[in-house]
Amino acid sequence: MLPGASRMAERPSISTHVLDTDRGAPARGVRVELYRQGRLLSDQQTNDDGRIADLVQGTLEAGRYRMVFHVPSPFFSRLEVEFNVADPGRHYHIPLIVAPYMCATYRGS
Repeated sequence: MLPGASRMAERPSISTHVLDTDRGAPARGVRVELYRQGRLLSDQQTNDDGRIADLVQGTLEAGRYRMVFHVPSPFFSRLEVEFNVADPGRHYHIPLIVAPYMCATYRGS
């Protein structure tokens, strides 16, 4: 573990942070759903800082997951991101940057 890192940061989980570049602020109240094998695992909204700390709310398992972001955009109604969890003992952070006509996501740290 890196100096200064907490054990909480190592807890297996999936988190997100949604940033609204049009407003230059976190996107609060964005609905985010998490699915695995077609089954809804979680349906939450981002907090005032645009974050959801843990979408899994249970045991993280290896496999393919799908996050559905209901984004604040006049053009996109939602954005779906599929990703693979290869090591269920790690933390997976998937941020989303959104603007009226653009969305970008990546695997964060």
